[in-house]
Amino acid sequence: MKMLVTGGAGFIGSHLVDRLVDEGYKVRVVDNLSSGRTENLRRHTDSNAIELLIGDLKDPQTALRSVENVDMVFHFAANPEVRVSSIDPETHFNENIVATFNLLEAMRKRNVREIVFASSSSVYGEPDEIPVDENAPIKPVSVYGASKASCETLIHAYSKLYKIKAVLLRYANVVGPRLRHGVIWDLINKLIKNPRELEILGDGRQIRSYIYIDDAVEATMIAWRKTDADYEVYNVGNEDWITVDEVADEIIKILRLKDVKKIYRPMLHGVGWLGDVKRIALKIEKIKRIGFKPKISSRNAIIATTANIVKEVGSF
Repeated sequence: MKMLVTGGAGFIGSHLVDRLVDEGYKVRVVDNLSSGRTENLRRHTDSNAIELLIGDLKDPQTALRSVENVDMVFHFAANPEVRVSSIDPETHFNENIVATFNLLEAMRKRNVREIVFASSSSVYGEPDEIPVDENAPIKPVSVYGASKASCETLIHAYSKLYKIKAVLLRYANVVGPRLRHGVIWDLINKLIKNPRELEILGDGRQIRSYIYIDDAVEATMIAWRKTDADYEVYNVGNEDWITVDEVADEIIKILRLKDVKKIYRPMLHGVGWLGDVKRIALKIEKIKRIGFKPKISSRNAIIATTANIVKEVGSF
């Protein structure tokens, strides 16, 4: 089989490419490199197992070229910066919704009938209780979350109309090597610039669940292989959660810093920015029933990710 991984030079996408190649698949990667990096694919530089197409799915012709002669699609291309949506909503509309529509149209025209889509826990918005299961109301509070929910709806329509098998994965906060966005990346960079003081967006009591990239990829493969239904949605997360303040403490500890002064920047009800949520965590019983179980806790995922990022950037 030949796979297409959109956003395959990005964080999650590149790790998925690694796994697919390791399992013997041929992989085409399409990426506009807005957030992806070719160095994420450097282990495949001398391999004929992958084909890299640098292009933008916002262009319908690029979408058509992308799906030529592929058997199925892992759609991971998106702008990953949730905060961008409060400043520049059009970016998430174009990068997420327009790109997804073009991809689905290309699949329809080229008779590609299987897709795995990287959605997000952000589609749930600010839930009344945590953890939430897949039947919780879809009430996004960010344009990013709204764009992911819109993509889900588009995929559902194409699945029903054109018999495209679709597996949708609502990921919690995925972390690990190659991560270049999100709270861990943000806090590490702030401490590199000033090891004595750390600005934390929000009141630090925001609750998050984190899943390590190896677990996230494993969940992705299990969901793809073991789903028989034409359309299915799974939460992909961990069984625990921690606060942003605890994330900061673990990073400070790993960097061997002492007497770091924390400065909190809360908005509204303690969140960090418009579109941020106070607490989100996912029930994962559904995907556990088909064989997935995370191996690394949220806290240990933070610890391992921080160590890897520090090693990659080489600044401490």
